[in-house]
Amino acid sequence: MKKYIDSGKKDTRSGFGAGLTELGQKNENVVALCADLIGSLKMDAFKENHPERFFQVGIAEANMMGIAAGMTIGGKIPFTGTFANFSTGRVYDQIRQSIAYSGKNVKICASHAGLTLGEDGATHQILEDIGLMKMLPGMTVINTCDYNQTKAATLAIAEHEGPVYLRFGRPKVANFTEENQKFEIGKAVHLQEGTDVTIVATGHLVWEALQAAEALHQEGISAEVLNIHTIKPLDNKAILDSVSKTRCIVTAEEHNYLGGLGESVARVLATESPTPQEFIATNDTFGESGTPEQLMEKYGLNASAIVKAARRAIARK
Repeated sequence: MKKYIDSGKKDTRSGFGAGLTELGQKNENVVALCADLIGSLKMDAFKENHPERFFQVGIAEANMMGIAAGMTIGGKIPFTGTFANFSTGRVYDQIRQSIAYSGKNVKICASHAGLTLGEDGATHQILEDIGLMKMLPGMTVINTCDYNQTKAATLAIAEHEGPVYLRFGRPKVANFTEENQKFEIGKAVHLQEGTDVTIVATGHLVWEALQAAEALHQEGISAEVLNIHTIKPLDNKAILDSVSKTRCIVTAEEHNYLGGLGESVARVLATESPTPQEFIATNDTFGESGTPEQLMEKYGLNASAIVKAARRAIARK
């Protein structure tokens, strides 16, 4: 069984900041817009190094999306930055009408997603954003798992033509993927070989899935683990190839089970290869205030919950 090492906990939002800083040096068409959250989005270095390409819009997120859409007409590649709740729910009409409808080359970069935002509570812990964004025609949806992958994804989306939603988080989490990795949009990363159950995970749940696979290994259960960093377009082939071996699957995400990764996987399985599936996700609920660890435990979004779901999936074969 392959072992993954945490090289030191880092927040994924800092991976975005590092990627944006590098892009500022490499691509003069990259511009950055922020809605009064420069520090939270780690956009400080870009602002300091390229003040002529940084735009502080203030607490006016809808205006930020409209401005970004307009900038693309002149060949610029705008990266917008604010919390995930304000990047999607607050500005959905502007994204739909001004960005997605006309396929504008805007990169919507969203921090503080999911329950792990923590103490700020339910009003800020959006658990519906993946569903909102994946339903928009032509929108690419990416949810990265650690610092290194977030940096790589930030660099990669600048080369992708079309609107992108990049989702990342606030807490410091395990940093276990390769440094300076190549990020391929729409291509799942095969982390662990297995024969008894497939675990597909996204975002912060990828590390938990690896911990679950290790625990299952101790029980004599062989778990295959896929890192689904791109939810749309989904890597259907990787999922189908895996379940052809294991014949059951667990999906794991820090998002409502309605509209998230699990539902996308279920659609693929229903149409191509009906397979027993268990869902690790929030159950049609809002969040609440608490530490990230407390919330992940209460809402069943951790390694122990994945282990239990894997046992259930195997029993249903």
